[in-house]
Amino acid sequence: MAAAGLALVAICSYQLAVTSNKQKRRRRPPVVGTVFHQLYNVRRIHDYHTALSREHTTFRMLVPAGGDQIYTCDPAVVEHILKTNFANYGKGPFNHGNAKDLFGDGIFAVDGDKWKQQRKIASYDFSTRALRDFSCAVFKRNAAKLAGIVSSHAASNQSMDFQGLMLRATMDSIFTIAFGTDLNTLDGSGEGSRFAAAFDDASEFTMLRYISPLWKLARLLNVGVEAMLKERIKVVDEFVYRLIRARSDELSTTHDSGSRQDILSRFLQATTSDSGVDYKYLRDIILNIVIAGKDTTAGALAWFLYMVCKHPEVQEKICHEAMEATSAGDTASVDEFLQSLTDQALNNMHYLHAALTETLRLYPSVPMENKQCFSDDVLPNGFNVSKGDIVFFIPYAMGRMESLWGKDAEAFRPERWLDENGVFQQESPFKFTAFQAGPRICLGKEFAYRQMKIFAAVLLRFFVLKLRDEKEIG
Repeated sequence: MAAAGLALVAICSYQLAVTSNKQKRRRRPPVVGTVFHQLYNVRRIHDYHTALSREHTTFRMLVPAGGDQIYTCDPAVVEHILKTNFANYGKGPFNHGNAKDLFGDGIFAVDGDKWKQQRKIASYDFSTRALRDFSCAVFKRNAAKLAGIVSSHAASNQSMDFQGLMLRATMDSIFTIAFGTDLNTLDGSGEGSRFAAAFDDASEFTMLRYISPLWKLARLLNVGVEAMLKERIKVVDEFVYRLIRARSDELSTTHDSGSRQDILSRFLQATTSDSGVDYKYLRDIILNIVIAGKDTTAGALAWFLYMVCKHPEVQEKICHEAMEATSAGDTASVDEFLQSLTDQALNNMHYLHAALTETLRLYPSVPMENKQCFSDDVLPNGFNVSKGDIVFFIPYAMGRMESLWGKDAEAFRPERWLDENGVFQQESPFKFTAFQAGPRICLGKEFAYRQMKIFAAVLLRFFVLKLRDEKEIG
């Protein structure tokens, strides 16, 4: 009996040792909560993640359906998933499932051949001089409209909702560049405003799926936000399909695609096969470009204007730089100033570029991004990731980490981006992740900066902006 007892103890000890060794080999990030904690903190979700990130650079949340959600602010981990081991991390079924109703098979929802095809065509388009000149003309036209609207409000001493104004201005710009059609939401007229409102709602409702564990049930029952999402997408689709069919008919009739510089025309030529036009695929491609070029830029500009209102000295420096960089004199009109706002002038506005980048550091347009793991992996910090896990990196929290940006990480200080000669200096894209990095780095990065700099230069050259409630200034 004693021998049998000793044998049993030995076996149990061996099993415990094996289990312990397995756990050591599979080191998982610390658990800090569940997705239901995120839902509870939804109104302050980004600050909630920031607080957690200060305790643990990499952590995880438990989800009821199995698998984990891993969150990180570690640049080495970001580089690993976005570049070093890029092939093992992608949008995956998690992102495609959440986004497919609105994004479809567009570039932001797919991996593999579809992603490569769209990336290749879009990469070429965004690098052409023709699209750059076309887009700059569109930006300047809408900047003039913007200045006119602000001027009329200033003349009557009326306050303005700049966030809403930026959303309309950037929507008009990207829609014209994408579809070759003016939406005119800045004028507040026509069917374009109905489309824009439905599109905004659909984008917001889609993002809510990332923090709501019950959205699939709501979609099945067609209730709440999911019912509203379905209705908004119907409005969006009807409008977009009509435009695509009209452009397709136009190009097949005239055979004169050279005069068309919009992205839709380019993709129509590149994707149309002997079997005809795939309208659904085109809808997905172009809507993804609109999503990328609208909300991100509008959000960045709105936060930028807020920050320069809180820091009037920054506003003054940008106004002075805009006047120095252009050949327009003190008495120049808005149109004359815009005409002198050449590529060279924009490139010379280093302080404005730094102020916009500092805004994006603190208020990134995409505060949280994720990839799905395709096979078991070990991160550079030694933590294990299992197949199917979702790995989030958090640009919002990363911008507030003292370990990355110093003791003044939460201060708005454009000078941190300038060298001793006042020339803008880039940071590692794995530290400053506002535009992603690696093979999926944002193709429209320079495109976005160009629009933001044109809008910002015009507004701060001709107007002094203040917050409606001066108590907001801290």
